[in-house]
Amino acid sequence: MKYKILENSEMKLLRSEVVNYDFNKKSGFMATWGKDLKDNPSFSPVGPFIADIEISTVCHGINNVPCKFCYKSNTGVGDNMSLDTFKKVFSKLGKQLTQIAFGIGDIDGNPDVWSIMEYCRNNDINYVVPNVTINGWNLKDEYADKLASLCGAVAVSKYQPKDICYDAVKKLTDRGMDQVNIHMLVSEETFQDCLEVMSDSKTDPRLEKLNAIVFLALKPKGKRNTLHPLGTDNYKKLIDTAFENNVRVGFDSCSAPMFLNAVKDRPNYDSLEVLCEPCESTLFSVYINTDGLMYPCSFMEDVEEGLDVANCNDFKKDIWFSDITAKFRDSLINTEKECIINGKGCRKCPKYDIY
Repeated sequence: MKYKILENSEMKLLRSEVVNYDFNKKSGFMATWGKDLKDNPSFSPVGPFIADIEISTVCHGINNVPCKFCYKSNTGVGDNMSLDTFKKVFSKLGKQLTQIAFGIGDIDGNPDVWSIMEYCRNNDINYVVPNVTINGWNLKDEYADKLASLCGAVAVSKYQPKDICYDAVKKLTDRGMDQVNIHMLVSEETFQDCLEVMSDSKTDPRLEKLNAIVFLALKPKGKRNTLHPLGTDNYKKLIDTAFENNVRVGFDSCSAPMFLNAVKDRPNYDSLEVLCEPCESTLFSVYINTDGLMYPCSFMEDVEEGLDVANCNDFKKDIWFSDITAKFRDSLINTEKECIINGKGCRKCPKYDIY
């Protein structure tokens, strides 16, 4: 598949006969289309646009107490991706890649974390904007300085006590970051916390410059995870509360069917549906673990077979168009026939019942 990349300090454009995008490096906004603006491509044949790369599973948790519902069951003893392994992975992914979302536990769990992020922006292969999700714990000023200078966006996962999260948000926004979000896991047990965070976003000065609260769907995975799905009625209450109080919220791709179902009766549904992107795994994105193995997403690790990106010869042939990847991709695309909202198909997870 032939394509060309047009790039300047602010924009990165991909042009081909079947898939195109405009990506704003500063805001993170991305518009994707197919043969023309009305065509919506089912996947990118030129390779992934976004990579979710885990560079550390070392996580002591808030106040040195590991999260009781961590789906990966991480502790203070874990694995790190080395800078050398990252360079190998990075070199295989292709110039069409626009962003990397880094997964870590402790902000300083991987001694190569800053070198890895710097390499994204300073290499001879491809200029890529690094983003990361942190837990807010042990966010020293020097770490906040590094994040603000290297990352396009930072998400802070909200745990208890909430001050850890809110203080981290303020540290980052005080350094001029526009794209700082709070990640909030949605479940029966965290429902009231979700409502509280939305209320706090309107009253707590530490959250004055917060970009958005991003709701994450609960997946039934992890030995320590004993939480329960929120259910469609209470999820709708969350979304309605956000609209009624003018709270900026977002949601992960896994939540797209839940969100669309929650807003299906709103008069502006069509405009909301356009902005909603369901699961992109193996269509436009990939997940790669600390060993350099690719899975459709982080929740498919140890569920699907991992493919060795770090040591592959040809990423497109060996990974992107492999039988394993194609099988998952087809199963995901086929879910649009099962998930119909307002008369339109909506991709949903082919492995987990997330509702």
